[in-house]
Amino acid sequence: MRGFGCLFVFVVLLAVAAGGAGVWAIATALGLIGASDAGRLVATAGVVVGLLLLLGVARLIRSFARPVDDLVQAASRVEEGDYSARVIVKGPRDLRSLARAFNAMSARLEEVDRQRRAYLADVTHELRTPLSVIQGQLEGVIDGIYAPDPERMRALLDQVQTLDGLIGDLRTLTLVETGGLVLRREPVDVGVLISGAVDALRATAADRGVGLLTDVNPDLPILDADPVRMRSVLSNLLSNAIRHTPPGGTVTVAASADPGAMHVLVRDTGPGFPPDLLSRVFERFVRSPESSGSGLGLAIARDLVVAHGGTISARNEPGGAVVELSLPLATGHPAA
Repeated sequence: MRGFGCLFVFVVLLAVAAGGAGVWAIATALGLIGASDAGRLVATAGVVVGLLLLLGVARLIRSFARPVDDLVQAASRVEEGDYSARVIVKGPRDLRSLARAFNAMSARLEEVDRQRRAYLADVTHELRTPLSVIQGQLEGVIDGIYAPDPERMRALLDQVQTLDGLIGDLRTLTLVETGGLVLRREPVDVGVLISGAVDALRATAADRGVGLLTDVNPDLPILDADPVRMRSVLSNLLSNAIRHTPPGGTVTVAASADPGAMHVLVRDTGPGFPPDLLSRVFERFVRSPESSGSGLGLAIARDLVVAHGGTISARNEPGGAVVELSLPLATGHPAA
């Protein structure tokens, strides 16, 4: 619309100039004005037309300058860390597009900054808990309140292992975020992978009175994956399921395949995911109030599965919770 407006002003100015020239020619031909008067008329008309042109150009420049000035000021605020900066969408079409892009960018930066602050707060909280326990126990031993017996040392070791596991989880998340996660893929026997993960947690499950079962098809194809990372995924899923299964319950790992993918399910007989959290269970630090975990296990499992080109989902069934992951099969190894 502004382009049409400028064109209209230009046409009007041309009409004014042409009209003035016509009047001057007719008046001169009829002898109504002399040559000197004609010169003055032409000069006056030229000045008027020039002023009108200057006004039109000045108005056009202002229409560009004001939005650009707003963008410059808003960009300076963003540079100083104020990601709430926004600009009014106005001016020519290209500047309006630029303003909308700037507002979208600053909104995204504001959300990323909010997530970063929340992430740091959660990390600080998770690290402080085991450190506080370790510090309190050690101070008690030094002050003679607690005896440095094997039982207390084991409790301290448990806290150190918790801290070490949390740091490892945070490192994995950082690698995924920065694109530094390297997968060392190789042909993997899923049955062997599942057996190893289950055997490693069988004692933990027994201590909680939870049974561990497997339902693995013996004719599964070979999986192209990083065995260490996939072992971490299964360990996270199993640990989470064991932690939320009451004594007397069971956790089952099932594996099957179709022509396109490998499917692994971890099913427990617990209360299931809280309905208000079910859609966010794979987000970082999301956990139910009664959970004793860090809230990172499922987030890490999701990131590692996605890095393998697979998908992961969670759902509730009448008998408990189910987490299912699907991974692409190795080339040249179709399902049996």
